[in-house]
Amino acid sequence: MERTYPAALEAKLEQPLSRWLWLVKWLLVLPHVVVLVFLWIAFLVLTVVAWFSILFTGRYPRGIFDFNVGVMRWTWRVAYYGYSALGTDRYPPFSLQEEPDYPATLSVEYPETLSRKVALVKWWLLALPQYAVVALLAGSWGLHWWSSGGLVGLLVLFAAVMLLFTGRYPRSMYELTMGCNRWAFRVAVYASLMRDEYPPFRLDQGGSEPPAAPAAITQPPVAPAGA
Repeated sequence: MERTYPAALEAKLEQPLSRWLWLVKWLLVLPHVVVLVFLWIAFLVLTVVAWFSILFTGRYPRGIFDFNVGVMRWTWRVAYYGYSALGTDRYPPFSLQEEPDYPATLSVEYPETLSRKVALVKWWLLALPQYAVVALLAGSWGLHWWSSGGLVGLLVLFAAVMLLFTGRYPRSMYELTMGCNRWAFRVAVYASLMRDEYPPFRLDQGGSEPPAAPAAITQPPVAPAGA
């Protein structure tokens, strides 16, 4: 299935959820936070190396790409368990690899070639409008794995209150939260030089990535009868 964007962020809402566990998740994720701090330092250093590689060769080194996607994948699992979604009570694994059994997944298609010119301006100039939107949606530029602000933070707060009093996570609230997270991570993928495709200004809600719209089929003009 062709994707709307070549980075897929998906998740499954696991209900029933604990009414009270969200109160202590900030403490439970601390070991992940410690590890992720060092992983993101490595991520930033390797992204600079990848930037030079793109400038000189037009390619993103595959080993660096796989590592950086792994860091983002780990980040998304922690964010989904924590205060960017509260979508599961299953503790996230300490892993850079794909974990298909975990209810939150992220994948990015590897680009065979990348534009050298775009690499010079995409992360600081072209992405500026996206940063402004994501700041409203998530309270950060996209990597909100420790705590969330913006619309995401507000939605997750409402979801936590609903869990506490009803034991249910409203589906519509969850789908909007996922749309905000998806937009933020698409921008993070673009700004990290992993893809040249500009993230769409569109809130794709729900746990699954929407399929790309089919290309329109243009029919040749029909000559009038007797012509």
